[in-house]
Amino acid sequence: MGKDTDRRAPRNPDYVNFPPFETEDLRENLTKFLDAPFDDGAGQTPKVGHYKWGVYAFFDYDSEPIYVGQTNEMLRTRIRRHLTNQRTDAVAMSVLDPFEVLEIEVWPLPQFQDTSRADVGARQHLDALERLITQRAIEQSEFKAILNEKDPPLGSLVVDAPPSLRGRIVSEHVYEIRSHPDFRIARRALIISRLAQVISERKVQGGLRRVLQTQALRLQWLASRRYDALGGAASVGHDGDEDS
Repeated sequence: MGKDTDRRAPRNPDYVNFPPFETEDLRENLTKFLDAPFDDGAGQTPKVGHYKWGVYAFFDYDSEPIYVGQTNEMLRTRIRRHLTNQRTDAVAMSVLDPFEVLEIEVWPLPQFQDTSRADVGARQHLDALERLITQRAIEQSEFKAILNEKDPPLGSLVVDAPPSLRGRIVSEHVYEIRSHPDFRIARRALIISRLAQVISERKVQGGLRRVLQTQALRLQWLASRRYDALGGAASVGHDGDEDS
C-alpha cells in the first residue's frame, strides 16, 4: 500500500457522527484504565472495570481527591456513567465536573463478585469501605473537603482498605490543554456559576451548599496561587502605565 492510502482521511464533523477530540480521548483512556488487569488474590487477573462491587475516587490536576463513590452494579458502568454520559446527579447538577478528573483510583471487592446486590453483609462492607476512603480523601485534601453532596451511609462496621489500582485517564495532549491554570480557573468558575444557578432555582439540601462553598475555596486557592506565581502585588500596574 502507498503512503497516501495509509493515511487516515480527514473527517468532516458536519457529516460524520463522532464526538470532539477531547471526548474521544477521555473514552479511549478511560477504557484502557477499566480494561487494566487486576489481581483478585486467587491467581486470576480480570479487567478491573468488570468487578461488580467496589469504591472509586476521582483526583484532579493537583492530585486533590475530589469525589468518592461506591457501586454494586459494576465499576465500569458506574464510572462511565459519571464521566461519559452525564447520567448521574453529581454531573447533571454541576457537583462534579468530568473535565477536572485526571486520575481514578478503584478498590474492587473480589470476594463479593457473585454476591447479590440485596446481600446485607456485602452492602455493609461496601458502605464501610466508602466511609474509610472518604475519610482518607478528606484528610489528604488541601481543603479538608471533597465535592460529594452527601456523606457515606452511617454504620459501625470498620474494614481495612483492600488493594487498589490508580491510573490516569487523560492523554498528554489533553493534559497540556486542561492543566493550564488559567483554563482551570475559567472552567472552575463556570462550574460554580452553574451550581449556583441550580441552587437558586430549586429547594436544595445543605449538601449542595457545602459543595458550592468547597468549590469557591478551590477556585480562590487556585486563583491566588496563579496570582502569586506571576508576581503578586508587584505585578500590578498603576494608572497611566502603558498596557503591556
